[in-house]
Amino acid sequence: MATGTERQGTDRAAFGGVSRLRGVVFRYVTFAASLFGILSLAVLLGYVFWDAFGLETAAPAWYATMVVTVVLPVAGFLLYARRNPLAGRTALELAATATGGVLSGFALVVVLEVIAGPGLWFAYFLAMGVPLGALYLYGRRVEASWTGLAVLGVLVAGPVVGTALLGPLSRIGGFLGGPGVYYLSVIAPTALVARHVVDEYLDGPNGNYVALATLVAPILAAPAIDTVAVLSRSVWLLFFPTLVVPFSIVAGRNLATPGRRVGVAGPLAFALGVGLLAVVPDLLGVAGPSPWFDWQYVTSAPSQTAEQAGLYPAIIGSIFMIVLVALLTLVLGVGAALYLEEYAPSSGPAGAVTQFIRINISNLAGVPSVVYGILGLAVFANTLQFGFGTVATAAFTLSLLILPIVIISAREAIRSVPDSLREASYGMGATRWQTIKNVIMPRAIPGILTGTILALGRAIGETAPLIMIGVATTKFSPPSGLFGKMTAMPMQVFTWSSYPSEAFQHGVVAAGVVTLLVVLLTMNSVAILLRNEFERGDY
Repeated sequence: MATGTERQGTDRAAFGGVSRLRGVVFRYVTFAASLFGILSLAVLLGYVFWDAFGLETAAPAWYATMVVTVVLPVAGFLLYARRNPLAGRTALELAATATGGVLSGFALVVVLEVIAGPGLWFAYFLAMGVPLGALYLYGRRVEASWTGLAVLGVLVAGPVVGTALLGPLSRIGGFLGGPGVYYLSVIAPTALVARHVVDEYLDGPNGNYVALATLVAPILAAPAIDTVAVLSRSVWLLFFPTLVVPFSIVAGRNLATPGRRVGVAGPLAFALGVGLLAVVPDLLGVAGPSPWFDWQYVTSAPSQTAEQAGLYPAIIGSIFMIVLVALLTLVLGVGAALYLEEYAPSSGPAGAVTQFIRINISNLAGVPSVVYGILGLAVFANTLQFGFGTVATAAFTLSLLILPIVIISAREAIRSVPDSLREASYGMGATRWQTIKNVIMPRAIPGILTGTILALGRAIGETAPLIMIGVATTKFSPPSGLFGKMTAMPMQVFTWSSYPSEAFQHGVVAAGVVTLLVVLLTMNSVAILLRNEFERGDY
């Protein structure tokens, strides 16, 4: 009896020792793999950013100035924030607001100023934006069941009305000009939104004063804006609601809270440091970096000389294309996933067909991208006559490429919602549609957006399908519309990489990679913010 007990104890100890050893080895192997991947990516990005910003031309005195004006103040604030977490959270909130405002402003400029244009935007704003805004304000004041149907009617009929009246409404927009259109269609609604946010959610000044400041400040600042060569009044009016208004509200709220005031010092120190870094070296005659990635680069057309080369047409083409891809894949992918998980039969002959479809969707996710390029060439370019190398052909082709990925991720997210929640909803008398809308989708959206982020990241970097459908490697003007010819950033960067000039291979190409990363991170940040908002929701 004792011998058996001793043997069991020995076996247990030996098993425990082996288990711990394997666990420790596995832990350090995974740590080493993660560290290797992170360091490799850091070295690659460091090399790219070094070339893109021309840091090799900066004198040692410039780096010393950067350390004194930027690095030391920011490092000092970070050390202080470790002892005062509230200050750190305040600084992070301000930095996130500023970064999001800048990225959103760029997106607004691209969509309204470049792709749509003031006339087209104003026509659809009058046909859809004004009725929707009026219905929203009426619904907040008077409880009426018909407002929901009215909103649906506007969403359906608005595009038709806007298209039918596009000529006269566009002429009105042309008469007002870009600044006039954006003041009426962007600044005025922003004033109403700012008033609502301040009155409903913030213990700050009266919302009417905030709305008045939102309406008056852009006009008062217009003379100063005219002195800035790279900033027009139209661009200023599009950046004002995305950057100036949110940052002012957030900064004012933090300054009004005693415990948060010190947190404003971090972003302020960074902004002042960057300003001094831009001025002091020039005053001292110190050579600074010669960046390839600058305003001229993102606003100019390609050129045979590296110093004049720009990525503007490719940026607009990629953004135009990826916005359409996102809309198509979200609508079709989520719709297909919902049907397969919630409505499709699971037994009988119809169930066998459903299972066959599910298996083939999984297989399609692994098909090489060049196959989708051939499919896009045959279906969209030739059969449907969307044209070779157009935005529409590229968007539909890349949508086919990532649609299986979006469907699979959406199915997994929907399937992860516990069945007990569905049963509880049905037990309360909810219909299947009400259960999907109120129970399943709010909990599945974070997973759906995660899969969409990964899929769009793949789509924006693809080149093989674009080559197959005839997308140009170089264009000197952005696409004029949905059926206009386009080029994409990966295509243009690849073309530059074949140039014999070292300036193209190391400077211009690196700046193109940085531009692609900025566009990708901007797109992903919007999806991540939406995902986090749904994850924080109280469902």
